[in-house]
Amino acid sequence: MKLLRTIRLDASDTFVFDSAAEPGEWAVSGGFMFADCDPATLTGKARAAFRNGFLGVASFGWSTLVQVVDASEADRAAAVEQLAQSFLARLGAPDPAAAREAAEAEIDFAASLSEHPPGTLVALHRSSEGDAIRETFRTLRPREGLRPARVFTFVEVEDDAGDEEGETILLVDLARGEQP
Repeated sequence: MKLLRTIRLDASDTFVFDSAAEPGEWAVSGGFMFADCDPATLTGKARAAFRNGFLGVASFGWSTLVQVVDASEADRAAAVEQLAQSFLARLGAPDPAAAREAAEAEIDFAASLSEHPPGTLVALHRSSEGDAIRETFRTLRPREGLRPARVFTFVEVEDDAGDEEGETILLVDLARGEQP
């Protein structure tokens, strides 16, 4: 079995998001965090999390990238339990059974995104279409025959959607405090 873990290639997540996930956390897409908000009203770091953030299960912090990793059934069970506890404590799930059911669904969805070779990086783009939130994913894989020793060896990109005009976030602008 494979799951997603947060990865931090540089310090950018620590200033792009209000709360950055720690490297190595189990991760889910996290779109449920925006179910009760109007994405059009989001600005700054909240908008960055909406557009490009995976949610770290342990910290409920955000990560721009996740990595596909091998996981055991015990790893999966621990991730489900941790997420279910957060659904109860942080999001007000009505009871432990409902929290566990929601956590299982989120971890299963993360596992479905992990059907790539271990070491594959996954990026996310989230958008709002009417009343729906749409998530698209890109994978970055090492070149054939190369081990992923450095980020710059990741050159093949799989994309299921083109960039939308006006959807580019420049990290340097965020670092200067300029809001997208």
